[in-house]
Amino acid sequence: MKEAANMGRNYYIDNLRWLAILLLFPFHAAQIWSGGEYSGFYIWSHTSTVFYVFSTAVYPWYMTFLFAIAGMSCKYSLLKRTSKQFVVERIKKLVIPFFFGLLVLIPIMTYTAEIFFNGYTGTYWQQYELFFTQKTDLTGYHGGFTPAHLWFLLYLFVISLMVLLIICLQKKCLPKFRVGSLSYFCLILLFVPEWFCLYALNIGGKSLGQFMLLFLFGYYILSEESILKKLQRYRLVSLLFFVMSGSLYTYLYCLKNIRNILMDGLYIFYGWMGIIMLLGIGQSKLNFHNRISIYLTQASFPVYILHMPILVVVGFFALQLSIGVAGQFLLIVLISFVATCLIYEIVKRMPVLRFFLGMTKEKL
Repeated sequence: MKEAANMGRNYYIDNLRWLAILLLFPFHAAQIWSGGEYSGFYIWSHTSTVFYVFSTAVYPWYMTFLFAIAGMSCKYSLLKRTSKQFVVERIKKLVIPFFFGLLVLIPIMTYTAEIFFNGYTGTYWQQYELFFTQKTDLTGYHGGFTPAHLWFLLYLFVISLMVLLIICLQKKCLPKFRVGSLSYFCLILLFVPEWFCLYALNIGGKSLGQFMLLFLFGYYILSEESILKKLQRYRLVSLLFFVMSGSLYTYLYCLKNIRNILMDGLYIFYGWMGIIMLLGIGQSKLNFHNRISIYLTQASFPVYILHMPILVVVGFFALQLSIGVAGQFLLIVLISFVATCLIYEIVKRMPVLRFFLGMTKEKL
């Protein structure tokens, strides 16, 4: 408790989190023009090199970053509450919104996909039955059951429980375990165990092993003040490695269509450099708070849950307008963002919906 009292709030973590959430609007809009019709999204127009490159460049680091800072937040959270309080909080914050979204929000997206790809003419409620009964690959991109973007909540809950067990065992067996003396070079090399863990419990391209390791890195390593100071000191080096590895990865993946185990390693290295680069630069440039940042910090979690069905529906209608790809993209991003914020403003004033969307005062 004394350690928690002495620890000032790291506002840059909140700011990095809501910036990552806001990035989901252009990222998911770009998916409409990325890859191919069967490579993955609920609506699809055609492949645009610009948007394909953009989405490829963002994907390796943005979700991994959220798991890493969730581990950091877990460290700060457990300094102020018991294990039982932590689990109850996770249920309210993650499990209840997951099932609410699964029942209420995600079927809207698969209904749109059924119409767009399959020419579906049935009612929404008939599709609702199909959502739970028809055979599916769990993506839902062409209809059928899927956790969609809420897989993050499910993974985060499972990982939180597993890591809590590890933490309890560590405190009992190795109570003085600390890793604050790692050099910057050793920090970079942490991408190697992450690479190995990429293949552990990899479900549909989303590795539980990889994300759990990143959560542990966040809890044990990235939350250490001495480590954070190193990341801040070498932030420009991290930025250089990030840009170089990201440019190479994106070029080889998009333009050369290379897929092999070495590309997996480059993918992991690029994503890991993104994490430590963002934490380094964030400390220098984003450690502030004001009315806007406080609002976006509070809104980021419900915005994550709400944004996808809104964006898919907006995209469905935007693709029918003859305003060019750039116009359609901008329209989707802007209308989706504004509509999501408006719905958030309505939801936060309704206690029942606040509960179902996990809108507590605590952060992830």
